[in-house]
Amino acid sequence: MVEDVVSLARGWIGTPYQHQASTKGVACDCLGLIRGIWRERYGAEPEAPPSYTPDWGEGGGHEVLMEAALRHLVPVAREDAMRPGDVLLFRMRAGAVAKHLGILCEAGEAPRFIHAYNAHGVIDSPLTTPWQNRIAGRFRFP
Repeated sequence: MVEDVVSLARGWIGTPYQHQASTKGVACDCLGLIRGIWRERYGAEPEAPPSYTPDWGEGGGHEVLMEAALRHLVPVAREDAMRPGDVLLFRMRAGAVAKHLGILCEAGEAPRFIHAYNAHGVIDSPLTTPWQNRIAGRFRFP
């Protein structure tokens, strides 16, 4: 099952970035990538996301993405090894709400992740130490 998550994520590489979009090959944002993979695996999404701004309500401090991840994905303990297919939830700066998502595609000494990034679209990136330090939570598809 894990392999299919990575394979599905790789199928989105090259999709242009567009806020709130979720259509493979057309446009998506980081949440749209996760939503699209969910639809490819399970069919209908478990809930419709609310309208959201690019800052994900940073000013209010409400953990919208974290709460949604806890409702629909399986949390992974910090001490558990990262494995391909893990959904990564990031805080873009210390003390901020978590507002970016990606899929781990390679673990080990040179980890990589697939994510939709503003001005880049869906890309495969090194999970460098600065990115690793931003991980607020890890999850797996049920």
